[in-house]
Formats: sequence, C-alpha cells, structure tokens
Amino acid sequence: MNKLIKTIFSAVLLLMVCSVSAQNVVPSYDLTQTGALELAEQARLEAQKLDKNVSVAVLNGSGVTILLLKGDNVGPHNTEASRRKAYAALSTKTPSFELMQKAAADPTAHNLNTLPELLLLGGGVPVWKDGNLVGSLGVSGAGGGQGDHDVARKAVENLGFTIEKK
Repeated sequence: MNKLIKTIFSAVLLLMVCSVSAQNVVPSYDLTQTGALELAEQARLEAQKLDKNVSVAVLNGSGVTILLLKGDNVGPHNTEASRRKAYAALSTKTPSFELMQKAAADPTAHNLNTLPELLLLGGGVPVWKDGNLVGSLGVSGAGGGQGDHDVARKAVENLGFTIEKK
C-alpha cells in the first residue's frame, strides 16, 4: 500500500510541476527559412511586374532577421530600409504604410518616427497565418511607399498568408 501511495503522490507531483511549467511557456509560431525564401521570391516576381528590383527583409515572429537580400542595382540604403520596415510592421502588428498614415494624421503619434528601429514608410507588412503572427516582410525599391506596400502585400497573399489578423 505504501508503494501505491508513493506512486500516486509522485504522479500528482509530476502533474503539478508540468502544469506550473506550462503556465510559464508561450507557444510561438515562426516562418521557416523556406517560407522566407518563398516570400522573397514572390516579392521579386511582384516587383518584376513593375519592372523594378527590390531589396527584401524577412523577420520571424520574434523579430529576428532570417533573410536579407539586396536587389540588383538597388541603392544600398534600401537593404536597411527593408529590414526596418519589416521590424516596424512586426513590432506594431500593422503595415508600415498604415502606420505612416496614422502617425501623420495624429499629432500624438508624430514621435513614433524617433524610435530608432521603426521606419514609417510603406513596404513593411506583418505576416499572419491562422490568427498567429509568424513574421514580417519588408520591401524597398519598388518606386515609393505605395509600390513597396503593394509588392509586399501581394507577395504575402500569394502564399496564402494575410497582413491582418484573421
């Protein structure tokens, strides 16, 4: 009987530890390297339709850069711009084009452009899958903020992702 009580006690203790441990962990969803490569290719193809080359950045759901590509004959500043647009979109869960418009219209948000990593220009979009933020895509070089935004949005949608939580 003592052995049975010890076994039951050990099992209950293990369940309690697992339950407490599970409360301290948040599941995460991230784009894979293959997903990042596919997003970059879709951005390249969408930009090609506009006769443009683009620089592209892809971040995972934690904001870590997993892909950074400089477009052929695209200014070197566009590479860092694409990364910062992707970061702005990921950290705010908002397309950078929309964030730029909101900041311009709201005097209380004008200082957003003073945060070092946020770039309030169109071209950064969050990447959502099944209600989970899995990463972001930043595009630069497609002919202005609207062009960059359109290329990024289409690239994301071409692969079955969305730029808004659904």
